[in-house]
Amino acid sequence: MAQLGIGHDHASGKAKVIAQSKEVELAGIFEPSARMRELMGANPAYDGVRWFASQEEALGDPSITAVAVEGRVSENLAVARAALEHGKHVWLDKPAGDDFDAFRDLLELATRSELHLQLGYMFRYNSGFQFAFDWARSGKLGTIRSVRTRISSPGAVEELKETWDSGGELSGGLMFILAGHVIDAVVTLLGRPAKVTPFSQSTDETIPWYRRNTLAVLEYPDALGIVESVAGEIGSSELRTFEVFGTRGSVLLQPLEPPELRLCLDVDRDGYVAGWQSVPMENRQRYVESLRVFVATIRGDQPPDRSAAHDLSVQETVMAAAGLRQL
Repeated sequence: MAQLGIGHDHASGKAKVIAQSKEVELAGIFEPSARMRELMGANPAYDGVRWFASQEEALGDPSITAVAVEGRVSENLAVARAALEHGKHVWLDKPAGDDFDAFRDLLELATRSELHLQLGYMFRYNSGFQFAFDWARSGKLGTIRSVRTRISSPGAVEELKETWDSGGELSGGLMFILAGHVIDAVVTLLGRPAKVTPFSQSTDETIPWYRRNTLAVLEYPDALGIVESVAGEIGSSELRTFEVFGTRGSVLLQPLEPPELRLCLDVDRDGYVAGWQSVPMENRQRYVESLRVFVATIRGDQPPDRSAAHDLSVQETVMAAAGLRQL
């Protein structure tokens, strides 16, 4: 595998996991921006790696089967398309660009080319989220009435100016760049919403372009999804939460990493007691299971764990929640 770009928040973590994996070899990295290489390239995850002189050098190497696309979100779709056109499988980080029609075309190209395109929504492989998904899908929580989730960042907006400088990363704010993780989970549970209503504020006169206080309401025939994402809140990483409320049971996941989960049931059943209780969860390293699934799917050992239709619904919902598109 090669990695194209290091400007994404997940780029160094992905490079580290690829380099550590016994399933794949990290062939090298290409970063087109000298400034980005200066800002991010000293990360220890890149120690000893080969730096390609050009994107064409990486994509033209027949020994490279797949690429991780980890540049700026506004640039990633074009890079992913080039990789598919060169016959490479693609591990594309989230969100899936800021051009909905271009992403839909990308999914169609992957299907026609019989190549695997997998999105980098890491909470798909978090044990706490998987518990919530399994219990909701099996009916053990009854009918889901609401999903409420909050994923904020303690980081200052000023830190974003050099790495986020175009497209949806600006106009979509934190709902676009961060909350996609939990929106993916809401869509996993409830499907494509019937309506999305976004709310956002910039709150900072020195950086009026950045929507840092954000909330979205996702409406379904029998349920609501409520998503909040705010920048610059001290201690907010530990208070990220994902809550699923059903007619027979509810799940509260907080924090998300490492996952701590509480379960509430109507009666004693399924190995648990009525009322609230803690359920031990495995703490997994980010990206490891995602990479394993990516490789297994390429090898034909398993089908994709999310369909192209799901990924398209997630992208449409993310963009609607960020005020970039209407459903």
